[in-house]
Amino acid sequence: MGATIITSDDLREFKLELIQEFKKIINGQSNLKQKKWIKSPEVRELLGISPGTLQNLRINGTLPYTKIGGVLYYNYQEIINILENNRIHNKF
Repeated sequence: MGATIITSDDLREFKLELIQEFKKIINGQSNLKQKKWIKSPEVRELLGISPGTLQNLRINGTLPYTKIGGVLYYNYQEIINILENNRIHNKF
């Protein structure tokens, strides 16, 4: 079993490959956030809530939605705005 010598060119090539992989990951995540309308399962995952909690947010008017057929759609930007507008700043 021989020793392997790593050169600065090897490290540079590794760095470029790693950067490309990070770009792929970031681009993949940004595509999800660019969707204007998302369905109930995506909202539940985004907010980490149960189906019952999501229903309560609809019923009490906290979370606006659009219903087409039997499918509920939520505007992604409205959800973000609701989260930002209801942010609580505790002063300890």
